[in-house]
Amino acid sequence: MAAHLELQGHTVNDKRARRLMRLMGIEAIYQKPRTSIPNKEHSIYSYLLRNVRIERVHQVWSTDITYVPMERGFLYLVAVMDWYSRYVLSWRLSNTMDVSFCLEALNEA
Repeated sequence: MAAHLELQGHTVNDKRARRLMRLMGIEAIYQKPRTSIPNKEHSIYSYLLRNVRIERVHQVWSTDITYVPMERGFLYLVAVMDWYSRYVLSWRLSNTMDVSFCLEALNEA
């Protein structure tokens, strides 16, 4: 919005444009990432590695999903990592939050 206003001949910085938009109830129309919506059917487990000593490769793996902002939208990135060596075993990019690209990364690892 600040860039658009500047093209119109008005000098407004980003923070002021954001604050005014928030006060007026205006929000940008674009698809936002959906990374923190839990499935009600899934169980929540306590931290299982609390007293475990990680002493060798392939003893503990972890995975995480994040999103990478792009000029027009974003991509989802999943990575599988070994905790001992801190080596990224596999990773995948996807433009949808679909389970298939996560399973591909896990199977490759």
